[in-house]
Amino acid sequence: MKITLDRELFQQAFQTAQAVAPSRSPKPILQNLRLDATEGGCVLMATDMEVGVRIEVAGVEVHSPGSIILPLPRFGSILREVSDEKLHISSEESGTVVKAEHSRFVLSSENPDEFPSVQGFSETKYHEISARTFKELIRRTLFATDNESGRYALGGVLLEMESDKIISVATDGRRLAKMEGPATAVEDHGNNENMTIIPSRAMQLIERALTDLDATVKIASRNNDVLVSVGSATIYARLVEGRFPKWRDVLPERQDATIIDLTVAPMFSALRQAAIVASDESRGIDFTFGSGKATMVSQTAEVGQSHVELPISYDGPDLEITMDHRFVAEFFKVLDSEKQIQLYMQNEDTAALFTTDDNYEYVVMPLARDR
Repeated sequence: MKITLDRELFQQAFQTAQAVAPSRSPKPILQNLRLDATEGGCVLMATDMEVGVRIEVAGVEVHSPGSIILPLPRFGSILREVSDEKLHISSEESGTVVKAEHSRFVLSSENPDEFPSVQGFSETKYHEISARTFKELIRRTLFATDNESGRYALGGVLLEMESDKIISVATDGRRLAKMEGPATAVEDHGNNENMTIIPSRAMQLIERALTDLDATVKIASRNNDVLVSVGSATIYARLVEGRFPKWRDVLPERQDATIIDLTVAPMFSALRQAAIVASDESRGIDFTFGSGKATMVSQTAEVGQSHVELPISYDGPDLEITMDHRFVAEFFKVLDSEKQIQLYMQNEDTAALFTTDDNYEYVVMPLARDR
């Protein structure tokens, strides 16, 4: 194999692919990347057998087709440290040779036939959604997944694909994030019998690949895996096994709730102030809404107390609830500071429901108010 590549363009693809390669693996060759060069172009691949990515790399001139294995740390260092616009790569008996104008490197090479190929996107049934919308679906739900408890179905984001929309849901059992956005089903593509639960790590990779927000994303859900086409990249992921909770049953009823209008920036600022004295053991903050103000109180025996008030439009009877300040803060973090939100509350024993005007809902379960 012999190619000449644009270093900056290749580095962008390399950075996306290296996020997939495992730092440790029973199959050591997977700790590298595979590069295939054909007369039709150049493809960079990485996989840990659960998640994989295949990227068509622009700016590559193929002089002689072939495949090579790129060692991650060493080749990554070359891309960072060498400032030349072009790099020349060839496969020789001594190894993989990388040449720049004033430098030359010979890297040990492995047999590319031992590296599994990552398939491209050739599905005829899929959903189409704008990259901008899909990025928001991921950003506003991914943080609510559970990757620590061993409840595998909660370690990913559920996608429910209907004829005209995609619903994204994530929960860790103590809070739940749900958002929906417009989408189009091609050739009647929809959820199969298995749930489409995409692993958190794959969703992180997909979000990172969504750089052109005006692009169209293709999502094909199959029996055991999912393929996502994002520009020049195709991302493969095995679906998370298990049954996702009946999330619709978790959403609180709205008809008997009191609606409180809030703005993200001032509420987030007041929450951060109240959380100054919180600790890992004492995460609950007491919220009281009423008489034209929101009051947040926190108390930790070894640290101290905080009492923060914020003027709001709601001037009805006091409503109280204790919530984990981290869960509320993570909701505010994924919203624009000027965003208007509505809080639906019934009492201190009922989950709080936060909503926005763009089909985003966030549920936080209350904590016991013991002080």
